[in-house]
Amino acid sequence: MTFNLRYASDSRPNSWAERRPAMRSLLHREAPHLLGTQEGLYGQLRDIATDLGPHYDWVGTGRAGGSRDEFAAIFYDVRRLAPVEYDHFWLSDTPYVIGSRTWGNTVIRMATWVRFRDLQHRGGESGAGEGGRRGPSGERQGSGEFYALNTHLDHAVQYSRERSAALINDRLGALDPTLPRIVTGDFNVAAHKNPVYEAMLGAGKLVDSWDAAEERSAQYGTFHGYRPLVPDGDRVDWILTSPAVRTRRAAINTYSLHGQFPSDHLPVQALVDW
Repeated sequence: MTFNLRYASDSRPNSWAERRPAMRSLLHREAPHLLGTQEGLYGQLRDIATDLGPHYDWVGTGRAGGSRDEFAAIFYDVRRLAPVEYDHFWLSDTPYVIGSRTWGNTVIRMATWVRFRDLQHRGGESGAGEGGRRGPSGERQGSGEFYALNTHLDHAVQYSRERSAALINDRLGALDPTLPRIVTGDFNVAAHKNPVYEAMLGAGKLVDSWDAAEERSAQYGTFHGYRPLVPDGDRVDWILTSPAVRTRRAAINTYSLHGQFPSDHLPVQALVDW
């Protein structure tokens, strides 16, 4: 699942206190093994961790450093996934300078990635030999590890978004090329309608799980701003994967609780395997 949480605020009628029960209910219903979040503030993320319960943990840091400002945090079900390594980088010319921004964006932007081991992976199945068989892009299909990268591109500056996409692709390219990738994020541009989308999917290194899915839900604009949902609206929140990853189903979740949406975005989900 990828989910822009809408940062916690006290502004009614969509304050965090009013939205939290709907968020808790949705996450309990869906119980994602992997959840890439955007905009969460530290206290808000701690609330979500409490509501998810002891079977979940998370990785993240504030984009201004430590617990300050919004996070691109990744939650995971500890019964299914174990982090092997992780890192953060900032979407700028100085990606390892905390809080840096150099491409005209006034808001700090960053990405978090984690290398996970699937604790329920059965390595000998599907004819995978030692090290696993390899898919068309070279990923080890029998391996129980994969990368998850989560990000939130700038809302206003196209140049920043384009440079950010190039940097993310570069950083993905520096990771172990034999392992599958899952990229979650709010990209702040519509799928199929902006050069950022083509850049993220360029050279066949990633595919859009929504388009690749064997079945999918109805489509709605994933940003609704607490207004009526827009059928066939723009998807600005994406789950991208390596080409060899199989997406069995993709969905845009329209859940609300007593008319209260958990966020001003709809979560996007995908059921995948490889």
